[in-house]
Amino acid sequence: MIDIVVLGLNHKTADISIRECLAFSPLQTEDALDRFRSVDVMEEVVMLSTCNRVEVILASHDPEAAIDVARRCLSEWKAVEIERFASSLYNHRNDEAVRHVFRVASSLDSMVVGEPQILGQLKHAYRLATEKKTSGVVLNRLMHRAFSVAKRVRTETGIGDHAVSISYAAIELAKKIFGSLEGKNVLLIGAGEMAELAVEHLIRNRCGDIRVANRTLKRAMELAQRFQGQAVGLEEIPDCLVRADIVISSTGASGLVVTRDQVRAVMRPRRNKPIFFIDIAVPRDIDPEIHKLPNAYVYDIDDLQGVVDENIQDRQKEAQKAERIIDEAVIQFRSWMESLDAVPTIVSIRQKIEAIADAEMQKTFHQHPHWTEADRQAVQRMTQALINKMLHEPTQYLRRNGAMGNLPAQLDVVRKLFHLDPE
Repeated sequence: MIDIVVLGLNHKTADISIRECLAFSPLQTEDALDRFRSVDVMEEVVMLSTCNRVEVILASHDPEAAIDVARRCLSEWKAVEIERFASSLYNHRNDEAVRHVFRVASSLDSMVVGEPQILGQLKHAYRLATEKKTSGVVLNRLMHRAFSVAKRVRTETGIGDHAVSISYAAIELAKKIFGSLEGKNVLLIGAGEMAELAVEHLIRNRCGDIRVANRTLKRAMELAQRFQGQAVGLEEIPDCLVRADIVISSTGASGLVVTRDQVRAVMRPRRNKPIFFIDIAVPRDIDPEIHKLPNAYVYDIDDLQGVVDENIQDRQKEAQKAERIIDEAVIQFRSWMESLDAVPTIVSIRQKIEAIADAEMQKTFHQHPHWTEADRQAVQRMTQALINKMLHEPTQYLRRNGAMGNLPAQLDVVRKLFHLDPE
């Protein structure tokens, strides 16, 4: 039987310093899938990398070897010794792996329970795997089932009510620092989904001027125009720091976007007015050393956990309902996985019956040479229909009902009845 395995780490098992070292960009993820596809023991692979997790979801007939390959590849690709992150890794198999994927898709394993972004990220990861042809029968079924479970959780529970996110938590933290965000000038670095959510929350809190800096000026302009802000280039960030009260950064840059020296240089023109940095990027955009400067405050994604905790109490109650939905889905998926063991036997039965039927038809055709081609085709259609009807209930039993009992024993009996394993 093929095994499903999830190997990874997340915000619960690894701090940001480890997560940012192992984070994969979309292009790096594509390269990783190409490499995984060439490894025999990695029969199917989906790779998920977000600011809060890096996970390799795989299907293999040799899970131990596959896990070893995945660990070594993560180490080699990111130039990080295994010893540095080994203790942060979790390794889920079969039912627990399926449950984990369903919980991730349903946002029960997120820093903010119920946030919707993770489902989109998982769908994107699956789309990359299908494009790279690293997802097959098992993971295709797993991913589609995960999406269906997530939809049911969202529909049947209140887990998504009063939507919160890391961006929301960031704004809540800013409000605690300033008391009120009304009239505060904002510099937004990065124009992705996180940035959009942050701007929406800021506008609801009646902030002041909004400037959007992005690597692609066109994208910065699009976001700025939506919220009556102003687009600027990344090279203009030092000038923007002079007027900004709040800086929120969420780019996909591989290095620091705002350095300690840049901030120190603007503190005199700012007359030491407080400046608040929220870094929701992994790897980090904002130099942590900035926090040592007077009147400069830096918070990264891990610092937001405290704010997040205050927003999820109600969602935890709804999460209990969601867990029951997931438990049910795991049982159903297990039955489907077990039914895969019956497939070779079902195929063998059909092949044997069809071979016998074909031999008997040929004898009959030989005995009736005067039959027309239409007559022969009619007999063939009738024979195939009989085979389909005769095998329908046994096939359904082995795939569904048989999986609820001792399937290996039942398969052994069936193979003996049809003499599928001649000595």
